[in-house]
Amino acid sequence: MYVISSVPRPSGARIVTFVLAIVAATLAGHARAYAQATTPQHDHTAAKPGEQHAGHDAAEMAREGSGTSWLPDRSPMYAIHATRGTWTLMFHENAFLQYLHESGDRGADQLGSINWLMGMARRDLGAGHLGVRGMFSLEPWSIRGCGYPDLLATGEQCQGEQIHDRQHPHDLFMELAATYDAPLARGVRWQVYGGPAGEPALGPVAYPHRVSAMPNPLAPISHHWLDSTHITYGVATGAVYGKKWKAEASVFNGREPDDDRTGFDFGAMSSVSGRLWVLPSPRLALQLSAGHLDDAETGEEGEPRVDVNRVTASAMYHGAFREHGVWATTVGWGRNAASDHASNALLIETSVTLAQRDTWFGRFEVAGKSAHDLAVAEPPSEFTVSKLQGGYTRYLSAWSGFQPGLGAALSIGIVPETLKPAYGSRANIGFAVYVTLRPAAFAHASASSPAQPATPHAHGAAHE
Repeated sequence: MYVISSVPRPSGARIVTFVLAIVAATLAGHARAYAQATTPQHDHTAAKPGEQHAGHDAAEMAREGSGTSWLPDRSPMYAIHATRGTWTLMFHENAFLQYLHESGDRGADQLGSINWLMGMARRDLGAGHLGVRGMFSLEPWSIRGCGYPDLLATGEQCQGEQIHDRQHPHDLFMELAATYDAPLARGVRWQVYGGPAGEPALGPVAYPHRVSAMPNPLAPISHHWLDSTHITYGVATGAVYGKKWKAEASVFNGREPDDDRTGFDFGAMSSVSGRLWVLPSPRLALQLSAGHLDDAETGEEGEPRVDVNRVTASAMYHGAFREHGVWATTVGWGRNAASDHASNALLIETSVTLAQRDTWFGRFEVAGKSAHDLAVAEPPSEFTVSKLQGGYTRYLSAWSGFQPGLGAALSIGIVPETLKPAYGSRANIGFAVYVTLRPAAFAHASASSPAQPATPHAHGAAHE
């Protein structure tokens, strides 16, 4: 099991520096390759513009996760596509109307709606491609109070108090960003990404965009160890990438958003991160990342804000399961190190979908959480907690490109004996029942034809 151990801050800083150095070396190496690539016959981007655009778009749409993160090439796409003139358009969303119950002394009940929607547009511009994105959530109004019940979830503040055993609502503006990529040399491309709201190069694909998490309405309790920076107010990222790898670095505002979920929480872009992606096969995506989050969290009892050094590693696998079936699994590890302590979290989540109709999903997590995280005074000051969750979603026939569904989930949150007085029991049961709506798998629309669902293997087939 992962436990918290005291570490000096330089240890965490050295890990961050090491990963950033790897990214910098990769960028420098490909800059030298670009300087040496002076003959046209070595430029693999010399294809006709139309052919280049079509091939690039097919690969990019299959891979695109949250921000600049990558999914495996063999990924189902739950989106509606359209073309309008020179623009390629894509619309994503995932919405739940759910009733949640968590038992125990810290349990609660709530009826609400967890939701997000996202629009993307892309076109040729010069030698490369321009993309713009907007992602939004209505949770500031559809989730009451400081968040929805999610036993052992922690992170951020609400009304001056630490949020615990609840997941805070998403902000109205989850992403407002633009990206541009173009050829560099010898099958290598460069990319820039940024905007007032976006995601830095840190952590795995954020959980709302992971296929393994998509049927599950609840956020992971390891969220603030892995992908909590997926909503950042002020970010700029630069990257170079090839067919099976990507190296990227970001500067960004690392402060957690406040509890006003309808505004922009701008701050100094004084945080840095770096990330490496490797796709050894069309079904597997690996990442290693590290970052220094400046003034990331509020201090305890009026103390100054706390810097956090974060390191993450993850593997994402998308496999075939029977005919037209998808098996998606994500394994992730994250470590947060502050000046006086460090903690780890482990995530294993999976989902199996048959014929775009029946989906079973599960998640297991172990995390080290401090007394401050959990808002308890019991000794010791840090605790190892875990949560197991499983559920089923039945998706109905697609209608106008969208697929409704209904489902249920069960969970059990497990705490050590020292936390029993706060939680009432070492094991507390929770459940969720919900209806959901998302686009059908790889729906496609054009100006003259309606959206049509397709099999999940339509994307990425060329990469086998």
